[in-house]
Amino acid sequence: MYFLLYDTDIDFIFMTGASRTTRYGMDFSRNISINSEIHGEFAYIEDYQKKHTDENGNIFEQKQDIQNYLLGIRYLTEHDTTFIAEYFRNSAGYSRDELKDFFSFADKGYDAFISDNNDSLLNKASNLREKYSRYPMKDYLYLRAGQKEPFDILYFTPSLTCIINMNDRSFSVSPELLYNGITNLEMRLKAGFIQGKKDTEYGEKQNDCRIELRLRYYF
Repeated sequence: MYFLLYDTDIDFIFMTGASRTTRYGMDFSRNISINSEIHGEFAYIEDYQKKHTDENGNIFEQKQDIQNYLLGIRYLTEHDTTFIAEYFRNSAGYSRDELKDFFSFADKGYDAFISDNNDSLLNKASNLREKYSRYPMKDYLYLRAGQKEPFDILYFTPSLTCIINMNDRSFSVSPELLYNGITNLEMRLKAGFIQGKKDTEYGEKQNDCRIELRLRYYF
C-alpha cells in the first residue's frame, strides 16, 4: 500500500506464506528542503531462525522476532554533487564474537583439508555461510558521493562509495566511473578496496582489491 501524507511518500508491505515467516515492512521519503531529503525503512520479521556456530563447529539455533531499520539523508549541492549517508541496523546479524567463532571454525576446516584432504568441515562452514545475509553483522554505515557530468562531460558520473562495519571497524571503498552517452548502452568501471584486521568481515575477504568493467545493453 502506497500513499502520500503531508508531502511524505509512505509504503506499507506485508508478506506471509509457506516459504517465509510472516513479515511486515514500511518505508518513507520526504524532502526537507529543495536540495535535501530524508528516508527510512523498517522491517519486522516473525520467528526468524538464526543459526551460528562456535569455534568447534557446534551449531546453535535461536528463533526470535527481529526488527531491522535504515535511516538516511541525501543532499544535492548547487554543483550537482550528491551526498548520501545511511545507517543500517541488522538485528538478525551476528555479534563480533559469533563471527570470530565462525572464522575460527572455517580456519580449522581449511587446516583439515590441507593436512588430510578432509573437506567435511569446510562444507559445513560453507553451508552455514549461506545462511548469512549480505551484511552479516549488526551495524553499518553507508556513505556515497557522486558528481554529475564534471568538467561538462555529458553523461559521465564519477562516484565514491564507502561501507563501514561499525562492529569490527572493517570497511570497503569503491570508486566508480559511469558513462551512458551511447543509446541503450551503459559502461561502468568500478574498483574495490577493502581494509580490516584478521577475523573481521572485510579483513577475511578473499581479495584485497579488485577492478571490474561492466557493459549493460538495453533492448
